[in-house]
Amino acid sequence: MTKIKGVISKLPNIKTTIFTTVGNLARQHNAIDLSQGFPNFEPDPELYKLTSQAMKAGHNQYAAMKGYYGLREVISEKITKLHRHTYHPEKEITITVGATQAIYTAITAFVHAGDEVIVIKPAYDCYEPAIEVNGGISIYYQLSNPDYTVNWDDFKTKITSKTKMVIINTPHNPSGRIFTKEDMLQLQEILRSTNIILLSDEVYEHIIFDDAEHQSASRFEDLAARSFVCASFGKTFHVTGWKMGYCAAPEVLMREFQKVHQFAVFCVDHPVQRALAKYLQHEEHYLALNEFYQKKRDFFLDQIKNSCFSFKPSEGTYFQLLDYSEITKDGDEDFAKRLIIDHKLASIAISSFNVENRNDHKLRFCFAKKEETLFKAAEILNKL
Repeated sequence: MTKIKGVISKLPNIKTTIFTTVGNLARQHNAIDLSQGFPNFEPDPELYKLTSQAMKAGHNQYAAMKGYYGLREVISEKITKLHRHTYHPEKEITITVGATQAIYTAITAFVHAGDEVIVIKPAYDCYEPAIEVNGGISIYYQLSNPDYTVNWDDFKTKITSKTKMVIINTPHNPSGRIFTKEDMLQLQEILRSTNIILLSDEVYEHIIFDDAEHQSASRFEDLAARSFVCASFGKTFHVTGWKMGYCAAPEVLMREFQKVHQFAVFCVDHPVQRALAKYLQHEEHYLALNEFYQKKRDFFLDQIKNSCFSFKPSEGTYFQLLDYSEITKDGDEDFAKRLIIDHKLASIAISSFNVENRNDHKLRFCFAKKEETLFKAAEILNKL
């Protein structure tokens, strides 16, 4: 058999994602899995019903490349109502295979070899490979520990003549913090005199706590004019396996985005788009999520309030960081592994998302779980 020789990888340093590694280890040891960001409860039965109806109505062939217009229309209306900025449904919104595809497509459309992209760390692990495979260079800005805040004067020093794009994530995974209005205004001023594109990962846009508001890049005139806003229906409606998301951007940017999109996936699941178009017309389906997930956060934290872990309540997302420095000085990867093998509880070590694997002595736990699951997890944590 002929073998291809001399294969040169475009991603030579990419290893198996930590989510796969931890997930496999959790299954091997039958551990309670609070590591990966997906719910272990069912979505609204109404969403199932609407999807089934769309299938039975014959919407089973290709959707429009940009996405079903009715869905793009209701997304536009949602953003206008929440953030007072209007995206044209035909020219400025595209339905994507989840937010990850939207992020990859935006990077691919604009990042050339040698371009620099500023990545705020700790960061979800899909940004850097997309930059690297397109010949770009990741420039890291490390958030402070323990508060995970941005010093915008320091951030500004990362910008050079080669900076093509900045990536932000709010609400932020894994820290659970949100960018404030002041954060966004400072970022807007820093970028105002540049041609830098902003990629705003807002997949947890509807999971914000303690009466705070999501400060979307869409809210700020100059940011909106240079931004790709990427969002996820999977995260919002507890159906991560459906891989449904969307991207909103001004026409001049979206035009280039769609050139890549049409040859990467062309279009996404048609009946689900039809179902979502109807489901989104009832705003309580997404506006009620803040209270829904805050109850889960508060339940989880109340159960471990007397443990040896310390924490600051998550401001958004469905993740909570727990500081274990009063328990052990071990590295977080070692402690997380021991927690799975010896105590049957899975979490995510944060060091893998930091610059040079900085150890913050924190683990990330997902509280998008049934109350009984959170209770069992808390019992384990309280014994440590």
